[in-house]
Amino acid sequence: MLCKIGDIEVWRILELDLPFMRPEQLYPNAGPEVSAIIEAEVPGALCPTSGRLILPVQGFLLKTPTHTILVDSCVGNDKTAPNDPDWNKRSDLRFVAALTAAGVAFEDVDYVLCTHLHIDHVGWNTRLEDGRWVPTFPNARYLMPAADEEMQRARDTPVYNESVLPVIEAGQAEMVLPGHQLGEEITLMPTPGHTPGHVSVVLQSGNDRAVITGDAMHCSAQCQHLEWHFLYDSDPNLAVASRTDLLGHAAETGCLVLGSHFSLPSLGRVQEDNGSFVWKDLK
Repeated sequence: MLCKIGDIEVWRILELDLPFMRPEQLYPNAGPEVSAIIEAEVPGALCPTSGRLILPVQGFLLKTPTHTILVDSCVGNDKTAPNDPDWNKRSDLRFVAALTAAGVAFEDVDYVLCTHLHIDHVGWNTRLEDGRWVPTFPNARYLMPAADEEMQRARDTPVYNESVLPVIEAGQAEMVLPGHQLGEEITLMPTPGHTPGHVSVVLQSGNDRAVITGDAMHCSAQCQHLEWHFLYDSDPNLAVASRTDLLGHAAETGCLVLGSHFSLPSLGRVQEDNGSFVWKDLK
């Protein structure tokens, strides 16, 4: 178990932890010193041989008193990702092993919450069975941001056709709006900008609170450098506003922050510091 928020158990479901791209590519407006800044602020975040930023791909399993909930389902197996050889046509069961270690089988998951519908957050939504894509979690309702589903449907991408459409056709998908609540413990916080419907996930149980960032930010160095645009943000300026609001909420409430792509342990708190924020890892 990664941590406990009141009565909610939080388990890390880690699929990958590999070098992705160089910071100069990922943060195009950050300037030529971005790699040095990240290395100074997040020691070990860069691959020493390639200089690429190491990004974990992980979901978070939430065990509440009433439900078992998976937040984001990583890359998955057999998926089409020609631009990334580490993601393309994978055949690896690390994700499944992490679920098993948490004591959960596919059939046990009640809800899959998608912070957005990019390939590394929806891959295990489905699996290939006898040549067709079927929902991996047969008893789950899949909550998907409505604006992202509309965008991906219009694009008609492999991501949509392999990991989203089969869930819709199976009748297991529910398109939700920001602010949607799942019981008393889970609220989807609007953090658009990375994608139009992107949400972060707020957990509250008793006096304890936490937030799962999704892709509102990708590295803890962005706490101090809110203005850095991420290469794959659909609306970079809106993404800046969203992560500023997200970190402001986290600092004001003192809640735990789980950074979906932050360097492991991906767990910490933030404090406000003269218009930006300071990240503190929890070991």
